[in-house]
Amino acid sequence: MTRASWRTRIGFILAAVGSAVGIGNVWRFPWLTAENGGAAFLLLYLLFVVLVGVPGLLGEFVIGRRARSDPIGAFAKLGGKNWRPMGGIALLASVVVLSFYSVVGGWILRYLLGSATGAYFAAPQQFFAAIDYGLGAVAFHVLFLSLTAAVVYAGVDRGIELATTIMVPGILVLLVGLAAWASSLPNAAGGYGFYLSIDWGYLQANFLDVAAAAAGQALFTLSVGAGVMLTYASYLDEDRSLAADGTIIAGLNTLVGLLAGLVIFPVLFSIGVQPGQGGPGALFISLAGAFADLPYSRVIGVTFFGVVTLAALSSAISLFEVPVAYLVDEWDVSRPRATAGVGTLFLVTGGVAALSPNLFTLLADTVANLALTVGLLGFLLFDGWVLGRVALEEYESGAGPLARTLGRPWLYAIAVVLPVFLAFTGLSSVTTTLGVSVPAVGLLLGAVLAVGVAVVVLRRPESVF
Repeated sequence: MTRASWRTRIGFILAAVGSAVGIGNVWRFPWLTAENGGAAFLLLYLLFVVLVGVPGLLGEFVIGRRARSDPIGAFAKLGGKNWRPMGGIALLASVVVLSFYSVVGGWILRYLLGSATGAYFAAPQQFFAAIDYGLGAVAFHVLFLSLTAAVVYAGVDRGIELATTIMVPGILVLLVGLAAWASSLPNAAGGYGFYLSIDWGYLQANFLDVAAAAAGQALFTLSVGAGVMLTYASYLDEDRSLAADGTIIAGLNTLVGLLAGLVIFPVLFSIGVQPGQGGPGALFISLAGAFADLPYSRVIGVTFFGVVTLAALSSAISLFEVPVAYLVDEWDVSRPRATAGVGTLFLVTGGVAALSPNLFTLLADTVANLALTVGLLGFLLFDGWVLGRVALEEYESGAGPLARTLGRPWLYAIAVVLPVFLAFTGLSSVTTTLGVSVPAVGLLLGAVLAVGVAVVVLRRPESVF
């Protein structure tokens, strides 16, 4: 069958931005910022977006556009059948992320309705406790997943491209308006201080923990490591500058995260709520309480959670598309049947996460970060040591003079520097989860050794070195 493609360049960019601009920006980003020292986390997050996220994003783009296939098919086509498991890891990562993502999407729909009725204003903590897990959470997870599946069912151009072309500008306009409104609140300066003034002492004392959280968030929010950007790039049917598109996508995505912080922290500080506690539910509980005490509370609540709903849907669509593309490309399944099959899978996995707080927390924190890190590590090693000069050729196709100048440094970075960094953060995450204390030097030596062994095993004549 004829493979789908984007109709316009702006359609591709906005679809990719929509994938990146999700609840990772509006739910996960403020939560992690609050738990990791405010501006200290923000600083490292921005550095990781530029130094790790953008090169990694380009690494996925290169593989996807070169192969014009789903993750499993792409690795098999470019590297041989022994590379199919690498695509499988990316596919699994997308399943893991959407399995908890759709549960949070259900929470957002509940809060959107609750904002209109004022249902959570009187007792925000009790409201969240009543909806976070259980059969009600399953029901709204199903509703959110159904909305996601409807867009994917409509196809790449008539569904995903059309929906995100409307959603992404809407998110930006609404967030700018909310940020302007939040700046007028009493003690907004306190929120800006927490969010934008760096506590260097805190950063020095907690550097590894903050760095691990910031690196994980940079990967999560840019949708790299789960094969999403690989899949979206596979629908490109003309030469264009991947570097330029990737920079625009990362920039718009980061702007949304920054705007979300400029809304959330002034609101919290305006009513004397100190951020930093509460985990995944902190955003809902704290903001719900804040909206209840503000003028025009229902209008503000509906507007804010409307933004979050659009953001959540735009990302969920991209995660849903990855396994659908696999069934369409590898098994020649029609898009309607593939959408139905994948939807059934997520109904089950998300339903289980909606019933189990422990499983949800494990997926949303440890497993998601680790899966995305391992996925991106595999992509970059493949780019540098299997494709090598072929990856550089694909990167340069359609690129301008500046992007071409940066091509070889980009290839060296994704072949050596970034894999060591990702291996380091992955080992750090694993040891922290297991409760094992390992000095930073030991983690670094382990990362270098692991990447060195991988290079020896993977290196081909076309590789970067």
